[in-house]
Amino acid sequence: MAGEKPSPKRRFRRQKPPEALQGAPYPVRDPAPPTGHRDTLPPDGVDDGAERGPAASLEAVDRAGPPTRARGLAAVREGVVRGGTGAKAGLARTGRGARERVVRTGEGAKAALAHLADRLIEIAPRVPVRDLATLRRQFPGLGPEQLADKLVAGASLATSTVGAGVGAAAMMPVPPAMPTELAAEVAGVGMIELKLIAELHEVYGQRPPGSLKERSAAYLGSWSTERGIDVTRPSTYSAAMNSPYKRRLRQQIMRRMVRNLPNLIPFMVGAAVGAVMNRRDTRRLADHIRTDLRARQVPWEALPDLPALERPADAIPEHVLKGEPPPGAADRSP
Repeated sequence: MAGEKPSPKRRFRRQKPPEALQGAPYPVRDPAPPTGHRDTLPPDGVDDGAERGPAASLEAVDRAGPPTRARGLAAVREGVVRGGTGAKAGLARTGRGARERVVRTGEGAKAALAHLADRLIEIAPRVPVRDLATLRRQFPGLGPEQLADKLVAGASLATSTVGAGVGAAAMMPVPPAMPTELAAEVAGVGMIELKLIAELHEVYGQRPPGSLKERSAAYLGSWSTERGIDVTRPSTYSAAMNSPYKRRLRQQIMRRMVRNLPNLIPFMVGAAVGAVMNRRDTRRLADHIRTDLRARQVPWEALPDLPALERPADAIPEHVLKGEPPPGAADRSP
């Protein structure tokens, strides 16, 4: 009937999807999409992916190149890698240079110590030593201990004078001259203490046998070990200049140079420090030597008649062994 509403059954059949009418003998058009969805739904036969556009591809991005931020990060990363490689190479070169400088410095220090040790070995026979008879004439009425005290006091005063003189010379220190000043101080103090050691052995009746050169080598070995000589054991005063002998001598020189470093403090402070430290070191050395010699002391009455000690032909002047300037130096000063 005209004007009537279509039956629900017919309306239901028209709203079926096209898949349900594929077997119909006549073509059926798709019902019109609801209002508001025409622009949102893709047309028939068109894939949903075609409406959204081509899918993103990592290969396409790689071909097109990374984004600006990624390229910046890549550049930073590459710079860091190059900088790290350069820094490693620079550190390696610096390390090699430092090792080479340390090796050269160590070799130079060893050469300097060996040279100073050779100088002391050459100077030792030139140190004049007073025998027991001469000492008893110069200090009459004194026993062995009192005479030893006199000798230690005189040597301590002389070494303190040397230390004060080196400290005064270093009032305005020049770095290249410091090793020379230390070497000169060690050599000066060493000669004074060698004389003290030899005369202490005379006082306690422990003169080592042998020639002047052999006795000087024995006293130098006693100075390097800070021990007294045992005349009953020839190995303690062997004059053979072997490697252990020179090694101990170099070690003693190094210890003395290290202890004398404060003497180079400027503004006259090093003079006072050098005087005090040299006096202390000389007294300590004398105490060690005297402790060993007391255990083997021979009384003066039991000593055999020993020959007088010969005086070296080129003996070191007495003012050097006392740490004093040469005679007439004060008159020549302006």
